[in-house]
Amino acid sequence: MPQAPSQAQPADPEAHELALVARIRAGESGAWSELITLYQDRLFSVCLRMVHDRDLAADLTQDSFVKVIRGIDSFDGRSKLSTWMIRVTMNVCLSKLRSEKLRKHASLDAMALPDNSHPDWQPRSASSTLTAREPGLNQNVELREERDRVMAALRQLEPDQRAVLILADCQGLPYDQIAEAMGVAVGTIKSRVFRARTALRELVEQLEREAMAARRVGR
Repeated sequence: MPQAPSQAQPADPEAHELALVARIRAGESGAWSELITLYQDRLFSVCLRMVHDRDLAADLTQDSFVKVIRGIDSFDGRSKLSTWMIRVTMNVCLSKLRSEKLRKHASLDAMALPDNSHPDWQPRSASSTLTAREPGLNQNVELREERDRVMAALRQLEPDQRAVLILADCQGLPYDQIAEAMGVAVGTIKSRVFRARTALRELVEQLEREAMAARRVGR
């Protein structure tokens, strides 16, 4: 799905969302286009983080919008529209991952981020697992290697664990909104995020040990 230029966020996003839904249901021309323009970058970012393939992420984003269009009448306003749309999108991604087991075959080279996303993002817990470096000529290379290990570790997580980390640490959603998006209790989300961050930290540390061993062999 082509990426449209980002628009300035409205002063009251929730009121704007509800007004937009009302316009869609009233059949107002252009309301759907506005919705897609407003949210396509965010949903694409979620899909890309989940499947690590830009072409597939674009397809899944389109599939998600199709489901949003077909299910907009079921949106009852009890959650934020964006949260509901992320739930639809995450379900599309998880269904695809579970059916094809893409997590075992995704290429790290396909994990480039969309231009308007946040290229310096890494899960908060992963940041704490990485050793602080003294400034120097090799700092940028080391930081890039650390980031690559974090992203490789994220790719190895189970889809459900990856999903909660993406929502918590990439999308920045609070636990209650993640619970709404995933359709489970807040307490369950807290437990899943804790376990996912622990698993991610262990994977990052394992990859770092392997990298250090490889460097020693290469000397």
